[in-house]
Amino acid sequence: MELILLENIINLGNIGDKVEVKPGYGRNFLLKTGKALRLNKENLEYVSKKKDELNKKNIELKKKLKNTAQVINNKSFVFTKESKENGELYGSIKPKEISTAIFEKLKVEVKPSQIVLKNDLNKIGNYKVDVNFHTEVSAQISIKIDKVQSK
Repeated sequence: MELILLENIINLGNIGDKVEVKPGYGRNFLLKTGKALRLNKENLEYVSKKKDELNKKNIELKKKLKNTAQVINNKSFVFTKESKENGELYGSIKPKEISTAIFEKLKVEVKPSQIVLKNDLNKIGNYKVDVNFHTEVSAQISIKIDKVQSK
């Protein structure tokens, strides 16, 4: 499926780029969320006319997200969970839990989809987690997992 991007998308392309993607990804994500248009003559003309406006919007969004990234960058969050004797948790910590903790502590909105977990957070210890706000804006936070103290 050939599309024209209306936003910069990580690992795919920039505004106005013509890209070839799998039909499911194109239909269910890019087209549905308004991040791309089908590649045809009318849409190509539309994007070339609107490219400056789209770039301006992108720059404004990037500035706003940079401020958010600065607020959460290098911050630490502690989670206390039940664990087995060997330090493994009974469940793992998910991006939704992390985004809720960020909101409760810093009053900053972070979508779970922006949190990038390289490994499962399912053991007691310290972890570094990346948060991608934009193709050019990201932050890194620290997650510390402690076990619940038995009484």
